[in-house]
Amino acid sequence: MRPPPRPSSARAPASLREPRIQPMKPSAMSKRKLRESSGESAECISQVQKILRERFCHHCAAGRLFGMEQQHRHLLELLRRTTVHGESNSALLIGPRGSGKSALLNHVLKDLREMEQVRENLLEVHLNGLLQTNDSVALKEITRQLQLENVVGDKVFGSFAENLAFLLEALRKGDRSSSCPILFVLDEFDLFVHHKNQTLLYNLFDISQSAQTPVTVIGLTCRQDILELLEKRVKSRFSHRQIYLLNSFDFKQYMKIFKKQLSLPAEFPDESFAQKWNKNVQLLSEDRAVQGVLQSLFQHSKDLRSLHSLLMLACSAVTVHHPLPTAADLQEAGRQHSTDSKANIVHGLSVLEICLIIAMKHLNEVYDGEPFNFQMVYNEFQKFIQRKAHSMYNFEKPVVMKAFEHLLQLELVQPLERPSARAQREFLLLRLLLDSSQIMDALQVYPNCPTDVKQWAASSLSWL
Repeated sequence: MRPPPRPSSARAPASLREPRIQPMKPSAMSKRKLRESSGESAECISQVQKILRERFCHHCAAGRLFGMEQQHRHLLELLRRTTVHGESNSALLIGPRGSGKSALLNHVLKDLREMEQVRENLLEVHLNGLLQTNDSVALKEITRQLQLENVVGDKVFGSFAENLAFLLEALRKGDRSSSCPILFVLDEFDLFVHHKNQTLLYNLFDISQSAQTPVTVIGLTCRQDILELLEKRVKSRFSHRQIYLLNSFDFKQYMKIFKKQLSLPAEFPDESFAQKWNKNVQLLSEDRAVQGVLQSLFQHSKDLRSLHSLLMLACSAVTVHHPLPTAADLQEAGRQHSTDSKANIVHGLSVLEICLIIAMKHLNEVYDGEPFNFQMVYNEFQKFIQRKAHSMYNFEKPVVMKAFEHLLQLELVQPLERPSARAQREFLLLRLLLDSSQIMDALQVYPNCPTDVKQWAASSLSWL
């Protein structure tokens, strides 16, 4: 048999040759475009995170006020009269935590600075009752914020009133021909009430009543009974203006707030990305699962601080490869937000400590929530060991007592009264600070929990 002929070394004409297909390689221009597009998307995500971070974490004046239009007008007119006409005033913003007191004040100050007839010489002094714990610390902070440290120097004053009067006089004798209006903002106002003789409040309110220096004092507090805490001389110098803030919106308005807080503004640099983002927010608001998460949060707490916390958790999952938040992100954020801290503590307990908590749970069910002592818990645990626990070691009583004391340290169990030195630890009356649902939920995710222990916890009656 003849071997096949060898191919001739002579090349065929170009017209007869088959075209050779070569793999396509991305050009330098396409690579550059790819890098530029990924860089632009990263820049968009960075700007989105910056906008939402400022909106959720800070009391940012860029957002929108919800249900506070009347309070906004009242406070804005009050501060406008101070800056334009030199009137002195005082007022209190009263509302529960998260009702928007700081956000309202920031909005008013932002709008005030944008008004044409308002001069740009309003001085602001912000004090906080958690930081300025006494009058001397508060006075130093006032001096620092008014930038009068060099003026005061080493001068010695006889009283707080003389020192404060000197500061105001120093402002009047500066380069300005007239006195600058000063706004004093006292956050956590109720804590200033506990200062000695309420000297700071007395002097600020007293100055706000005089016609010498235009001063407005705005206090922010969550105490509804704040006026009852003021001394008579302080109360008589207060203008008794009270602006109340309450979250009075329903769930339909709450959903509108959700969309507004999560949407991007019209001035966002990348218009196409902003439209895509806002369309996704609209779809999220119509999703049943998202509505369920928000309904659960609304029933628990209507304040916007909780909503911001939930949205911050959901938006933390946004990246270049995951540019839009999803319903799953919000569901996961809802689970993290509603996580029970005490149930998390139970996850880290030993099996013996879990058994003691279950014994207390059964005692609560049998004796209808009456207090118990360690001896009762130990007896209940012994019944379980003897009858049902085939996989557990029978611990000695001192070991069980040590585990019980650890539960006391974690404050999962609380004594009814302060224990005395003579009282025996075994018979000290106690109360469990976990309910049945918390215990059962914790057991569902407890790693490697013995089956006997789970069955004992699920039983409705004590082992008799």
